[in-house]
Amino acid sequence: MKVIISAGGTGGHIYPALAIIHKIKEMEPKSEFLYIGTTDRMEHTIIPKENIPYFAIEISGLNRKHLFKNVKVVKNYLKSIRSLRKKIKEFNPDIVLGVGGYVTAPVVSTAKKLGYKTLIHEQNSIPGVSNKFLSKYADKIAVSLEESLQYFPKEKVFLSGNPRSEEIGKVKAISKQDLGLSENKKLVLIVMGSLGSTSINEKLKEMLPFFEEKNYELILVTGKDYYEQLKDEKRPSNVKIVPYLEEMLRVLKKTDLIVTRAGASTIAEITAIGLPSIMIPSPYVTHNHQLKNAQALEKKNATIIIEEKDFTKELLLQKIDFILNDDKVYEKMKKSAKALGVEDSATRIYKTIRALIDGE
Repeated sequence: MKVIISAGGTGGHIYPALAIIHKIKEMEPKSEFLYIGTTDRMEHTIIPKENIPYFAIEISGLNRKHLFKNVKVVKNYLKSIRSLRKKIKEFNPDIVLGVGGYVTAPVVSTAKKLGYKTLIHEQNSIPGVSNKFLSKYADKIAVSLEESLQYFPKEKVFLSGNPRSEEIGKVKAISKQDLGLSENKKLVLIVMGSLGSTSINEKLKEMLPFFEEKNYELILVTGKDYYEQLKDEKRPSNVKIVPYLEEMLRVLKKTDLIVTRAGASTIAEITAIGLPSIMIPSPYVTHNHQLKNAQALEKKNATIIIEEKDFTKELLLQKIDFILNDDKVYEKMKKSAKALGVEDSATRIYKTIRALIDGE
């Protein structure tokens, strides 16, 4: 199988794309790939390290605040289409996949106009601008959450789940001893994304002394940008502060409760293993989609939402105690989260790709 795949901007797009690549390689080891991304975003450094051929185009998203700056955006878009036509025909793929981010718009639309099979994947409950645009160019549309089905043509869309969820099932849980933690105490993990959050970290700094009286242990992942500000803060012995966790998936399998943002990949991971959560959705994302993501879980009793504007140390401590100290509440949340998970997401996507290529 020859595959062109495009995804960019954030890990929430890139890592699901990699999960699809890994599944195709598992099923068809002789497959060839070409990854198309931007010249200056995360994928530009992540993908070449995976030894996947990479083709970069100079492109950026629309500027909603300063419309006159979009003149350059449009010029780059048209320029990218010219280079893409040449590159796509040269590679001659069996299928072209778009897994989110504005870079996918010219890739998938150009491929479709050239007559190639196409599939896109939407991670969030509310589709992004690129996937809304690409819905008419995609032969099939995979979505992570049921809430997304309504936004796309019924004859094209299907519930796949997030392909990241399948990868966590294959990961072996870490030993708590390796983390310097006790096997006998519950573990709470607080992580606000790979970069962290200024406002949340400031409030968490105030909270540290209040964890001393708790019967659980806590790992606070600050994000690389904020670790220096928090690493020397006085804290009780049951609190561990780290800038990031390299083996996050392995740690999640030993975690009893996570306090986190509501990004699509995070939701995929915690529902795959049935991990209860307290979600503090980022209010700084397009269409407030993280809140909508979290609400999809909350209405199924799989999470508790604290909006950032309402966040206080008292409220967070209260919600943590409410979940961990009531076995019935905890088990209900665990079962509800697990019921929302799609454990074979990457496999579902692979089978659809295979059927498209075979003309089924």
